[in-house]
Amino acid sequence: MSRRKGERPRLLVMNQYYAPGFEATAYLLSQLCAALAEDFDVAVVTGRLATPRADPGRTVVDGVEVLRVRSTAFDRSNLPLRALNYVTYLLSSLRAGLFARKPDVVLCMTDPPVIADVALLVARRYRAPLVVVSQDVFPEIAVELKRLESKPLIELLRTLIGFYLRRADRVVAIGETMRARLEEKGAPADRITVIPNWVDTHAITPAAKDNDWSREQGLGDAFVVMHSGNVGHAQNLDALVRATTFLRDLDDLLVTIIGGGARHAELVELSERLETDQVRFLGYQPRELLSLSLSAADVHVVGLARGLSGYVVPSRLYGILAAGRPVIVAADPDSETARVVLQEGCGVVVAPGRPELLAQAIRSAYDGELDLAGMGARGRAYVVREADRSVAFDRYRSMLRELAHA
Repeated sequence: MSRRKGERPRLLVMNQYYAPGFEATAYLLSQLCAALAEDFDVAVVTGRLATPRADPGRTVVDGVEVLRVRSTAFDRSNLPLRALNYVTYLLSSLRAGLFARKPDVVLCMTDPPVIADVALLVARRYRAPLVVVSQDVFPEIAVELKRLESKPLIELLRTLIGFYLRRADRVVAIGETMRARLEEKGAPADRITVIPNWVDTHAITPAAKDNDWSREQGLGDAFVVMHSGNVGHAQNLDALVRATTFLRDLDDLLVTIIGGGARHAELVELSERLETDQVRFLGYQPRELLSLSLSAADVHVVGLARGLSGYVVPSRLYGILAAGRPVIVAADPDSETARVVLQEGCGVVVAPGRPELLAQAIRSAYDGELDLAGMGARGRAYVVREADRSVAFDRYRSMLRELAHA
């Protein structure tokens, strides 16, 4: 390495989304980079944001140098415009990466899915190791959701993604099921490291169900079933809305869906069409209120569409468990989320896409047939032990130090 003795290793990070973006990768990556800045000189190449607005330029945030390149930031619900966002970011990030200060390690997430091909070119240009953090497995997730049906495009994406998976020095999977998926796609088993996503268990803590936020929202006296997070295609929230049609006799039941995403408008329309008066929709809540908003629920629902196990791992589970609340998981039993819940006894699992089974589980919770308090306590103990951000950051720090000094 050309680094002088005593100089801190340099880490170059590439991902389209970064704080202050609302995306999960933006939030997770900004936390990780801020922690790594204690030991590394960290530079991030990211894209422009429309909401909240973040224009091209160079800033320093939490000790991290953030270079926001020129790229489009159109509404991502429109697939052609989302593709344009990807292309403009990929081209701009390649140029920025090739002219960056020489890094000792290059790290990227998978937003957009082929950013790792750009990161690989940059890493090879500087003869630096590449670390790819796989937040989902593409294009399979898009194919399963029928969001991508063009066979030539699917094959092109599989080729591009397989290219970097076979060549990256480390591939981080966020779950054991995902590890298996990545091996199937060509990633060498000895280069895959499993580091689950994380939660700050000091920032999100159990609070009383009857709290300032719940009273403000009119939830205090209700039995609250909650979804909090992205309202997209993978979450299969149709089943939750439809489940309430089996529960009309429960006068004090409120199903509260918090968040936004590509399917938000469709779900509101579905709820109106089915006349599910027990369903309420709220926008994203400030992160500083998460302890209160998550604790306002008696039970949370985490859905994952059938066939997606291992292709994506819903990280919102950790926030729920940090708040000490139980969870009903509507997902395939081999999914990472279902495995954690069953292993730790912090909730129940039902088959995905079965509103009647989801309704049955909600009714059991409502009727007191489930030890909700015990489930919540076990979930909290699990995330403190295994999924607190300090645990994940130490694992990343150790891996990156090893690569930087190899």
